[in-house]
Amino acid sequence: MYRFLLSRQWVILTLGALALIPTMIQLGFWQFHRHEHRVAQNTLIADNLKAEPVPVEELTSPGHTVPRADYWRRVTATGTFDTAHEVVVRRRTSSDDQVGVHVLTPLVLHDGRVVLVNRGWVPAAADQHSYPPVPPAPKGEVTVTGRLKADETTGASGIKDLKGLPDRQVMLINSRQQAELMGREVLGGYLELTAPEPAGGTPETVAEPDHESIGPHMAYAVQWWLFAAGVPVGWVILVRREKHDREAGDAADVPGTPERDTAEAQATPSR
Repeated sequence: MYRFLLSRQWVILTLGALALIPTMIQLGFWQFHRHEHRVAQNTLIADNLKAEPVPVEELTSPGHTVPRADYWRRVTATGTFDTAHEVVVRRRTSSDDQVGVHVLTPLVLHDGRVVLVNRGWVPAAADQHSYPPVPPAPKGEVTVTGRLKADETTGASGIKDLKGLPDRQVMLINSRQQAELMGREVLGGYLELTAPEPAGGTPETVAEPDHESIGPHMAYAVQWWLFAAGVPVGWVILVRREKHDREAGDAADVPGTPERDTAEAQATPSR
């Protein structure tokens, strides 16, 4: 009755269905793991943003790579802004997705070491080769609070580190690069400034990272698993339909059956 399953067409169809099931299950788990990663990251961000600020020197030092566990930790730093070595970071967006630059200003600490402070976003100059108008950093000694971030790299950010840029313009926020340019010890990573608020609201400080949205990954995982469950169900339906069609065809070929009589009657011309 089911000998048709050994035909080439049905063997290919069955093998294809068997291959789809584990593939869809694996895709479901891939999306599920992405969901877990997003939830864990949201928890990390929320916990670090709620933690009491600590001096930046407690979490980083020259050449130090900021670990993920310390991303977005609130830190403080006291020193004097070195505007002579201030640079802008190209191709950065504002809160309403306008393309401009971030203002990166070194803060010289009491011991002479430097921490990089991302003061926020300003519009780029009309001429991409010119240095844009940048609001001046506070003068004199100042205590800043910010979120600690790791050095940016091409591999981690996907941003190409272009060479031959105009003076005082960079593509990445990287403490090692700035240490070479300034000839000073620079603490690993950098701060995203949160306080004090800049006068007049410019530069526009970098927005707090989103730590509430979990994205659609869990829904995608469930969809893939439902697809995997639907494959064998669909295969059974096709097999039953094929069996029914073949039985109906065989019955039509047997003399004396209603199906055969009906077929003959339809084929005989009326007088």
